[in-house]
This record gives sequence, structure tokens and C-alpha cells, in this order.
Amino acid sequence: MTLNILIAPSGFKESLDAEQVADCIATGITRVLSDANIRKVPLVDGGEGFTKTLVAATGGTLHYLEVTGPVGKKVQSHFGFLGGTTKKTAVLEMAAAAGLRLVPANMRNPMITTTYGVGELIKAALDAGAERILVGCGDSGTNDGGIGMAQALGIKLLDESGNELGLGCGELIKLKRIDLSGRDSRLNKVQIDVACNWHNILCGKKGVARVFGPQKGASPETVERMASALEHYAAVIKADLGIDVREMSGGGASGGLGTGLHALIGAKLYSRYDIVMQYLELDKLILEADLIITAEGCIDFQTPRGKIPAEVAKRAKLYKLPVIALVGTIGEGAEINFQEGIDYFNSILTHPCQLSEAIAQTASLLTNAAEQLARLLLVGRQIKSYTPIG
Repeated sequence: MTLNILIAPSGFKESLDAEQVADCIATGITRVLSDANIRKVPLVDGGEGFTKTLVAATGGTLHYLEVTGPVGKKVQSHFGFLGGTTKKTAVLEMAAAAGLRLVPANMRNPMITTTYGVGELIKAALDAGAERILVGCGDSGTNDGGIGMAQALGIKLLDESGNELGLGCGELIKLKRIDLSGRDSRLNKVQIDVACNWHNILCGKKGVARVFGPQKGASPETVERMASALEHYAAVIKADLGIDVREMSGGGASGGLGTGLHALIGAKLYSRYDIVMQYLELDKLILEADLIITAEGCIDFQTPRGKIPAEVAKRAKLYKLPVIALVGTIGEGAEINFQEGIDYFNSILTHPCQLSEAIAQTASLLTNAAEQLARLLLVGRQIKSYTPIG
């Protein structure tokens, strides 16, 4: 019997995008199960690959440009237009302008990184005639609450003396007043929808600085400084704009960019899968599968909080289908994912190594891991009968 396998992975941060991950898994599987019927649906969660995946899925167009990167240097970036829409809909991802991949390892200080380039992408989409803009939030290298994005669009963030703030989260502690008078007027005529992790909030014990700051290079002391700066930011937003963003769902997305997009330029925040699944046919393909293989750079206790493997598993279990996850690393509390519908997970790593080495070898490691998984599936095929003992 031909095995119908659906490969529905995320990308591996700083290494392979979702399409490349799907290709590697398919290559490994077919080395052993040459007769398998394989379908691939690379998934995006608002992070790297969001723009290219949605453009490809809809037959749209990509546009390339240079913007200000997270450490203030120019970087090559892109946005796109979706095909087949009644409103001219631009799509962009913050990771293409302010992603962690764009922050050199020796410059990872989320107190100073900026989302300014995200604002430049939005401005470029407006210049190109966008009537609606989709923004993907994920894989960020910033923690500035979206002020850089806002500054690029004409919004002034002022200190007690009326001077404009500089770039980065470290400036927020000086914020006294928000001046929207210079905001790009075209924003008032455009619908802006944001695909973000609905679980991420700006402030508090589970705020974005404390949960994700260490991943972006922040020391424990820096984490607390960032948390204080974002608390102050939230207080000024409430005082000046009347919007309570402290624990707003999605407000902590991409280092607080969700807050800036909503409070400062009027965007609406959505659970990222509510946006993505409008354009990808995951549920239809699940119905046609016997087995689902997903993938992510890391699986741990946070995976059920909106990560792709858990989302895939949740949907697959509606049809009682088995789900396997191939991952880079297995982190703390990963076993919770068995309760979320993932039946088996395994690391692609074959020996202890430095992160840089693992990133450089991800393609071959993933392909080989998929091949070994296929061999295990082949063994299962050959077991004709099994009677449990006892």
C-alpha cells in the first residue's frame, strides 16, 4: 500500500526556511520509501518565509529593496503583493528587516536593536499603492516595542524636554509623550492586519522581555531593564492614546512590535494561523494523508503556545492521524507535546556540537534524520502481526 505522507514543517531559524526544510525531509524519505506519495506544505508563522510563502501560494509578486537593519546598517529586504485579491494587498515580514538572523552574534543587544526597517517596508508598500497590508511578526532580533517602525512612519516619541528619542528599547525609559501629528496620513486609508503569536504579551511576568530577551542576547540584568522600559512605554500609551496594551493578546509579538503596530498605526492583531490558513490548504491536505511529518528548530514547553508543530498536531488529531516532529534541539518540558497530539519527536543532531556547527550542517542532518525515520517506518511496514505481552 502506498503511504501518503504530508510534510508540514516550520523553518529552522538562521538556517533553512520552511520550503528548504520540506525539501530535505522529502529527500530523506524517498531515499528509502521511493514509492511514498509525498505532499509538501511549508508553513509559516509570521516569521522568516512568511512573505515568499504567501506570494508563491497566491501567484503574487516580490519586490526587493534596501532598508535599515536591526543594528542600523543597511540590509537587503523584500515585500510582496498577493495575487488574486480584490484589494491590492501587500505582504511583508518583520524578520526581513529586523530579524535575529540580521543581528551579528557579537552585536546581539536588544536594548539597541531597532524595527526602523519594518516601517520602511510599510512605507514602500504604501508607495507602491497597497490598499491592505499583511504584516508577519516572528523571528525578531528586536525588543523596542515597535518604536523604530513608528519613527520611520513619521511618529515622534518625545522625552521630557521635547526631544525625539533615539532608536532601541533603551530609549523607552525616557519617553514622556507620543506625537502622532506627523504620522504618514496614508495609514488612515489602509487596512493593516498582523499575523502574530496570540500568546505573547508586552508586560508582566510572562512579558516579552522576560520570555524572549535571553534568546536575543540579553543578560538577566538587561532583561529587567527592558521589562521596566516596556512597562513605562505601556503607561505612556495608556495616558496619551487611551489604549491598555500591558497584557493585550499579541502585544508582545516580535519584541513588542505588535503593540506598536496596534497602538501607533492602527493595525489589527490576529492569531497568525487565522491569517496564514486563509492562503494555505493544510486542512484539505491533512484529510488526504496517512502520516504527518512536521519540523521546527526546537521543541520544548513553549511549543504548545502557538508554534507550528503543535498547530499541525492539533489539526491532524481532528482526523486521528499520527504526527512525527523532527527538531533541531529537544528542550525543557518537551514531553508536554505528547499531550498536544505529537506522537513522536526526535532531534536531528547525531553528536554534541556548537550551535554554529549545527546551523551550518542543518540540511544534511535533517535529510539524514528523515532517512532514518523512513527506515523505522519500513520496519513498521514489515511487522505483520503483534500481540502485546500480558
